[in-house]
Amino acid sequence: MVTHTSVLVIRHRSRPRSSSLPGMFESPAEIERLQELLDASYAAAGSHMESIHSPRVRITAEELAERLPGMQVFVVATTTRDGRPRTGPVDTFLYHGDLCFGTAATALRARHIARNPAVSATHVQGEGLVVTVHGTARSLDLGGADRHFAEFLRGHYGEATFDEHLDAAPYYRIAAERMFAADMTRHLPAD
Repeated sequence: MVTHTSVLVIRHRSRPRSSSLPGMFESPAEIERLQELLDASYAAAGSHMESIHSPRVRITAEELAERLPGMQVFVVATTTRDGRPRTGPVDTFLYHGDLCFGTAATALRARHIARNPAVSATHVQGEGLVVTVHGTARSLDLGGADRHFAEFLRGHYGEATFDEHLDAAPYYRIAAERMFAADMTRHLPAD
């Protein structure tokens, strides 16, 4: 599914992820970098966050990579010129340890990011998975340095669909400053 500002709905093809870790794109070094980010984020968290995301419910970087295969819908927050928050769902991929997403070139979201690239994004699967990231949206160069990601997207959406609808769309990598990930069902009493 494409959640850009159009009404176009695309069914994606499942594609196995390729990496040295089964089912993931992330290399051991990328998993380690992601784990360091999670650890640093929790170390800097306030008491309220720590009380909710206790060590018992936090998931590791490797668990996170295993639980975010393929396309996932994240709600990305940007701000208007006068600082009002705006959120919207976008197709998001965990790719080599970074969250990457796209939007339509004509979307307000793209203008917001061009003016102020600070973003927050959240993904929730019931209580089983809660992921929040805060950082800066960095433009991807799908025709150049980030061509490998463009090829991945072509494989995911299909070449014709990508070339017709998504090739000119802006894509971003979230340069994460903070990331939190938890399985809140771990708070539930055992049966």
